[in-house]
Amino acid sequence: MTAASSLGSMTSAPGLGSKDVGGSWALWETLAKKHTDFGRPSVFEGNIDEAKWLSFTVTLRDPTFFNLMEAFTGNEAGTGGLVTFTDSNWLMSIVLAHQPHFINQPKDVHVFWGYGLFPDEKGNHVEKKMSECTGKEILTEVCGQLGFNEHQGLILETSNCIPCMMPFITSQFMPRVMGDRPLVRPVGTSNFAFIGQFCEMPDDVVFTVEYSVRSAQTAAYSVLGIDKEVSPLYKGQYDPRVVFDAFRTMMH
Repeated sequence: MTAASSLGSMTSAPGLGSKDVGGSWALWETLAKKHTDFGRPSVFEGNIDEAKWLSFTVTLRDPTFFNLMEAFTGNEAGTGGLVTFTDSNWLMSIVLAHQPHFINQPKDVHVFWGYGLFPDEKGNHVEKKMSECTGKEILTEVCGQLGFNEHQGLILETSNCIPCMMPFITSQFMPRVMGDRPLVRPVGTSNFAFIGQFCEMPDDVVFTVEYSVRSAQTAAYSVLGIDKEVSPLYKGQYDPRVVFDAFRTMMH
């Protein structure tokens, strides 16, 4: 998912890598040539324009941005979810985690994360594609979306925004048919298995840590003959609390 990722800086935009950078896809490509039961990696690696996102992290040495965001949302950092700018040409979202987010993070330092789903669109406040923007330009767009223009100079001066282009971050969601992803234990194999976001497991959902964990459990227990149950799926659609909350929301 993060293969060929590239970092920019406050003054430079990240580059766009390919599947050949770092060799992350090479093992699966080699296996897939051996047998059709080993999946078709080209389905997932073959369309970067459909799979890429641009993510960014911001380190702030001044609390102004956090104070403004908490006043804007009514949520203390770490208590709310993603804030998505629905009018953003980049369809940009940010999230403020509970601080400190990192071990040994200084008390006067704050960090937050964001991303844009349409990196090839021009911004509403910065007339450039997101993929071509420096960290400073991305943070300028964030301030513009939030109406923090009065404080923009201070925020830019005391912040470090690092953009990250991820060519394959949603490649596991690419349109597919049965057989494009290999089973964890392909029929007839005895001494290896597939794990991670690109193997086939019924009823489960990719882009989660749990998918990777359950695929690894399935592989290890199966190959090694361990008599243990794989961690069960949470099926929220059958949880009475979830159903009730959904009904209440619809009625409102």
